[in-house]
Amino acid sequence: MSAATLDGVDAACLAAADAAAGYADASVEVRAALLNDIADRLDDDRDGLVALADEETHLGASRLAGEVLRTTGQLRAFAELISAASGVVVDRPSGFPELRRYVVPLGPVAVFAASNFPFAFSVAGGDTASALAAGCPVVVKAHPGHPELSRRTAAHIAEAVHAAGLPAGVFSLVEGFDSGPALVQHPAIAAVGFTGSLAGGRALFARATARPDPIPFYGELGSVNPVYVTREAAEARLPEIAAGFAGSFTLGAGQFCTKPGIVFVPDGEAFASAVADALADSDAAPMLNERILSGYQGLAARFDQHPGVRTVLAGTARSAGVTPSLYGTDLETFERDVDSLGEERFGPSALVVGYDDVRRLPGVARAIGGTLTSSVHAESSADEGLDALIAAATRQSGRLVWNGWPTGVAVSPAMTHGGPYPASTAAGTTSVGAAAIDRFRRPVTFQGFPPEMVPPSAGPA
Repeated sequence: MSAATLDGVDAACLAAADAAAGYADASVEVRAALLNDIADRLDDDRDGLVALADEETHLGASRLAGEVLRTTGQLRAFAELISAASGVVVDRPSGFPELRRYVVPLGPVAVFAASNFPFAFSVAGGDTASALAAGCPVVVKAHPGHPELSRRTAAHIAEAVHAAGLPAGVFSLVEGFDSGPALVQHPAIAAVGFTGSLAGGRALFARATARPDPIPFYGELGSVNPVYVTREAAEARLPEIAAGFAGSFTLGAGQFCTKPGIVFVPDGEAFASAVADALADSDAAPMLNERILSGYQGLAARFDQHPGVRTVLAGTARSAGVTPSLYGTDLETFERDVDSLGEERFGPSALVVGYDDVRRLPGVARAIGGTLTSSVHAESSADEGLDALIAAATRQSGRLVWNGWPTGVAVSPAMTHGGPYPASTAAGTTSVGAAAIDRFRRPVTFQGFPPEMVPPSAGPA
């Protein structure tokens, strides 16, 4: 680790620690105004930000413009949430003094920006918005896939912090590979929000829990996002479902954490053929960066060289662009090698698994393990085996989708974006939606205290 990197991380974390108490005591009105001001500044610079993001990520101006709107909407939603927070929880149990339950900010939060959503899951994304809303200073680790965009976004946030009269340590940006481990291990950091790969997240998670004072690590690590099609649904509308699957797993060149990577369907060959037909005229799409492209290419052998897997559509993977690849197998082969065939492949690649007996699907769901989403295509609640399948998928997933596709995540109070490991490291939380704020604050009960003695940092539960 370079001395410059270490010094930069240390300075940012110490500044966040110095700002923590004052920002925690800041009124809800101040925090809400800060979030709204950040949103306004990003909206005012939308054209410039989108152009820069497109240059660095190749995601397309239209998609990126929509993502800016989602990001600023997210900031304003958290501002509204804390402004309308419910009151403290007051209880007077028999034989006890009055109990008042509040929530307090955890302290400085380290946020790791993601590559595939350069606005919504990056410098001003959901983790930053929810931590600032909770009253926590934020130190963002910039993603190397969009460095200039990260700096420009960070400048807008820093200007909003200054305009609010808050200490500069309320928000900082650090860069460089080595800054990640240093951030997680810095004694000033009280929690971590991470969106990224399983390998990278798992390594940082281990560091967070190995500290002398272990801290919460809220890691969203991706998912294979299985799709289950009942026999009744396949018989009624196989071409429609196949076309929807084709569009979903190739959206954004398959670089969404909610991309459906596996579909289980009774007639696997017919379904795979219909998906291939839907993809026949697909154009090559660039991937986010060379590192992600290299990882995608490296996983091709898992399917191309597997004796039980057939290539339905041989995609191409070059720097100029990637075209979709599609593979097929049977349930017996999948079950024998679930660890390999059931692993996420980030990019426009999918596996069609044909099955004969719907009663085996609950076991498949358990074998796949934790997922962000599971999608079910059925004709009605009376479809054979559906109850057992949904029960198993519920135990493994953060979100279940009925007759739809998972590649859209609404910023809403009811949304869950998380799931059992390896989808995330904290299955009881969400990184999208109103409940995301709960990750960065903790409850405190004051027993017998007069209300006027409760510190300003304690807010409504």
